[in-house]
Amino acid sequence: MSDTVPAIEVTDLVKSYAGMTAVNGISFRLARGEILGFLGPNGAGKSTTMRILTGYLPATSGQVAICGVQVASHPDEAKRHIGYMPENNPLPEDMRVSEYLYFRGRLKEVPRRKLGPRIDEVLELCDLKRVRHKIIGKLSKGFRQRVGIAEAILAEPPVIIMDEPTIGLDPHQILIVRDLIASLRGRMTVIISSHILPEIEMTCDRVLIINQGRIVAQGTPAELRREVLGHSSYRLELAGDPGRIGELLAPVDPGLKITATGEPDAAGFRAFTLTTDREDELGERLLQTFTAPGYRLRSLNRVHPTLEDVFLAATRRSWDVKADELRKP
Repeated sequence: MSDTVPAIEVTDLVKSYAGMTAVNGISFRLARGEILGFLGPNGAGKSTTMRILTGYLPATSGQVAICGVQVASHPDEAKRHIGYMPENNPLPEDMRVSEYLYFRGRLKEVPRRKLGPRIDEVLELCDLKRVRHKIIGKLSKGFRQRVGIAEAILAEPPVIIMDEPTIGLDPHQILIVRDLIASLRGRMTVIISSHILPEIEMTCDRVLIINQGRIVAQGTPAELRREVLGHSSYRLELAGDPGRIGELLAPVDPGLKITATGEPDAAGFRAFTLTTDREDELGERLLQTFTAPGYRLRSLNRVHPTLEDVFLAATRRSWDVKADELRKP
């Protein structure tokens, strides 16, 4: 595949079920080697979109190309470029791990002479060597998830699609899966759907958020913070006359919003939140401001919004827009 051809290109994708639109005009593209976090509330259309991308479900309209191959017109060829791990991956419980990977490798047309070494490679990569001869049905949830990932990457497809790969895992297992997915960066294009937002933030190059079948935000985590939240916040603990704080801060930023939190403690310190539309760092100027007579500053830190903050704000905004549309005559 040429580096100039997107690994995934989705154009005006629509999927309707009996009058209900599950996916409504989604468009995006992914470059080779990029890792995308695909987020949305339950029922937002994530799993439907992923099933269309993999050719398991036909679209109502729109186009999906995998490595330049149209999924609708050439589904078999497109599927050769994809490794897919669905949510609640249906693994055969009566097969041993190595038997299952051999069986799947032959179905994926991996040559026999390459299959044995490749199975050893993915068993090592997914930390499955110690259970290679065990029956899948007797494995823990964490091992079963890793078997699903091993199967998805077995034929070294250029595109990997994983629907909730860390669901039901403990923190240690999540860490192993996160490192495994990160190891694919640059070699394979990966789409991950997950509700564990810190994992998405640490693993993915870019994030796409959908709600009610529409894209409501997309970009790097840093870009989304600027686009969706559009402000910076500082938290401080301060003792002194609260009535003069606005006057003191006016030279720093006249538009600074000041919110007091709670009552002063026994030492006279009270918590405040300062919110600004400015993106430049104001910490040093705030520190200098509160050296003024009559004030004592105990702590000052900039609040860095998480991906969860962005996700909640983006989905809430889309619901508000939908509500406004419904209220229009």
